[in-house]
Amino acid sequence: MRFALRRAAFYLFTAWAAITINFLLPRMMKGDPISAYLQKNQGKISPEAVAALRTLFGLDTERTLWEQYIDYWKLLFSGDLGRSFSHGFSPVTDIIGTALPWTVGLVGLATVVSFILGTVVGAVIGWRRGRGSDAVIPVATFFSTVPYFWMGLIAIAVFSSALGWFPASHAYGKGTQPGLTPEFIGEVVYHGALPAITIVIASLGGWILGMRNMMITVLDEDYITVAQAKGLPDRVVVRTYAARNAMLPQLSSFALALGFIVGGTLVMELVFSYPGIGKLLLDATNAKDYPLMQGIFLVITLAVLAANILADIAYVILDPRARQMEA
Repeated sequence: MRFALRRAAFYLFTAWAAITINFLLPRMMKGDPISAYLQKNQGKISPEAVAALRTLFGLDTERTLWEQYIDYWKLLFSGDLGRSFSHGFSPVTDIIGTALPWTVGLVGLATVVSFILGTVVGAVIGWRRGRGSDAVIPVATFFSTVPYFWMGLIAIAVFSSALGWFPASHAYGKGTQPGLTPEFIGEVVYHGALPAITIVIASLGGWILGMRNMMITVLDEDYITVAQAKGLPDRVVVRTYAARNAMLPQLSSFALALGFIVGGTLVMELVFSYPGIGKLLLDATNAKDYPLMQGIFLVITLAVLAANILADIAYVILDPRARQMEA
């Protein structure tokens, strides 16, 4: 309970600081969403409409900054992240809710697969160090160092243009009606296969190398020697003693990776024209759509905090030393 309260206080303070910065940052920048909107519609907006827009976006000059800050928190608690003027004044929550599932579904699944596969392969290579399996490391590391946009373009050229195995872009085929039907789900899986594979290949090397190095470090510990001296089977030593302790540092990296899933893989979404949250953020930045940018930043921040909370819980469950230290 003491550990939970301490961590909860820390994350609540972090969330408050992030939300406050998210509120202040657009107001500290030159210009505002209303000014950007008026530049695109010069002479088409009446002064009364401009005043109404400033009130809508919480930028009413007649209200103090503190009053605007209180209004901002009230809107957050009511689930209102404002309106996006680059999407016809649609609610920001609706726009993010439309793009978020695409990013979480694709990048999230690819990240989880790469973490599990890289951790397992790294554990095996670390346990069997000095053998032929070590040849996997330079190959995986090479793919991790290749710029992602280059890898994506090569994958499109080979597997889409030359071989015709996968589509080159978009989340589903043109003319397909979205819905929870087997045909639509099949189209989504088919279109997402190539970008997902490239994400796994690009990120696999880091997980393999990190787990392999930690396995080598853990295998030199005394408790591994004692476990082997007891005559325990290798699979028990690897799974229960070595891999369980070696993967603890991996959890922190995995938590950050999970948190930034919400931010999406911007380069991937641009290369494959995928309708995710990363591309939405780029479009909002180009349009100077501050409400949409604020909403996306807020969602990303909260996702990172939630992922770190889950990592803390998993760390305490897997490592008895952490529980003893907190006790």
